[in-house]
Amino acid sequence: MIRQVCFFMCFWVGALSIARAQQPAADTGSEAKSPSADVPTANPGRPTVATPATLTPVGYVQFETGFLSAWESPEFSSQSSFNEVIKFSVSRWIELLATAEPFAHSNAAGQPSNAAGGAGLGVQAVVHHGEGANPTVALGYLGSIYSGDAPDIDIGSVQNSALVLVSADVKGFHYDANLFFNEAVQSNVRRAQFGQTLSISHPLPHNFGLAGEIWHFTQPYLRGNCVGNLWALSYNARKNLVLDVGFNHGLTSTSTQWAVVAGFTYLLPRRLIAR
Repeated sequence: MIRQVCFFMCFWVGALSIARAQQPAADTGSEAKSPSADVPTANPGRPTVATPATLTPVGYVQFETGFLSAWESPEFSSQSSFNEVIKFSVSRWIELLATAEPFAHSNAAGQPSNAAGGAGLGVQAVVHHGEGANPTVALGYLGSIYSGDAPDIDIGSVQNSALVLVSADVKGFHYDANLFFNEAVQSNVRRAQFGQTLSISHPLPHNFGLAGEIWHFTQPYLRGNCVGNLWALSYNARKNLVLDVGFNHGLTSTSTQWAVVAGFTYLLPRRLIAR
């Protein structure tokens, strides 16, 4: 675990150094507009389990890239993996997304292995645009296109997932709440799985932010429940670049007991769809 902690410390020191180096110099009197002035703000969906009901800026591609290291899960003793989510909103109502876990190193029953995880394609549609305490409500779908060979975390392998998403801002706090209706698959046996997440975040001084989350999923094959508590720290390096680091602790015996995460959300500054 010491090695993973050192990795995350190095990640944050390096990322913050790069971000500060790339910040534009202060205006010394010129009325020229900063190149970043027209770049929209990224809308991160990581590292929490919950996804915002609000969409990414229309016409821009957003990348959510991360590293996860977990210990003491039902299917492995430890696992380190990379994950990627790509989002693209074609309108203020519709967002397309793709997910992938290109690499995972796992230790299960004393045997190490390297394998790719799953990949999926999905869509999210806003059914009500809110503002402030008036919540934004959306519906989502994610379908698996490749199940992968890496051992699953406590949530398991999901073939199809339907979501109800709600997001709002209340008295300086932002919350994202999700309901999951999943079709789980194990050894060609399909069963229903249900999940709930609630993430609450609050801005901190100097472009930092803090988020806390509680989440729950049923485990139909274990006849149990996995429950976790996640805490994450974020840093808005730029409008279109957000760094994050956090940890999750499992609260039941069939949950992944510990996991640490680090990553970033980057919104490409060039618009792909004309207004």
